Amino acid sequence: MTGNTPLDAAHAAMEAAPGDGRARLAFYDRLAAAELFVLLEGEATGGHVRPRLFEAEGQSFVLAFDREERLADFAGGAAPYVALSGRAVAGMLAPEGLGLALNPGAGPSEALLPAEAMAWLAETLAPDPGETQARLRELHPPRGLSEAVLSGLDARLAAAAGLARCAYLVEAVYDSGARAHLLGVIGAVPGAEPALARMVSDLVQLSGQEALAIDVAFFDAAAPVAERLAGVGLRFDLPAPEFGHEPAAPPGSDPDTPPRLR
Repeated sequence: MTGNTPLDAAHAAMEAAPGDGRARLAFYDRLAAAELFVLLEGEATGGHVRPRLFEAEGQSFVLAFDREERLADFAGGAAPYVALSGRAVAGMLAPEGLGLALNPGAGPSEALLPAEAMAWLAETLAPDPGETQARLRELHPPRGLSEAVLSGLDARLAAAAGLARCAYLVEAVYDSGARAHLLGVIGAVPGAEPALARMVSDLVQLSGQEALAIDVAFFDAAAPVAERLAGVGLRFDLPAPEFGHEPAAPPGSDPDTPPRLR
């Protein structure tokens, strides 16, 4: 059995403060960003999956775990599964009216999340971040962000191994005079930009802070602005990909190509 996970900690904090909306949002933020291992009835074929279902309280629940070892312990050994982000799992279950049995019998975050919760999460994370063009006038150190936002951003970027070299969080002033926090991503792998932007958008949506906004911009490592970002920004290093493996987007980060239930 594995030790406690970030999802365990977020669930414990939510359970300890049932009336705290921020704690509830923090749990669903961790859930959306987590890699989940969904137990299947058989091997996935042709982009279709057949999850093993659990019936309780008059609802059907799909079984998922946040560690492979937890899934194996529950299944009594090796078993077929598909690894997806929590956001992708919610998007897969919501249209089917299915709930999520999280870590059943396999961790402190064991919970039955009803179909309504999956529908809410999928709807909350549905909007894709918009695109705009603006010219940077000034860059300053970031300020005013909560520790929860910073740790959530760090966790998301740590899960994006190989998708970029690093990122800097700053406060930006644009030519229009507008101010906003900006995450400047350096050396992103071509094609990874939408997934990285969506990760930050999800964090903002589940932060519980209505006024929070974090822009995301992508720069080449040789661009002059990269040096300016490094001079004032809070740096996040993305882990290097495993040797011999091509970097890939975080599991299930592309909602346009989720697996289909069958």
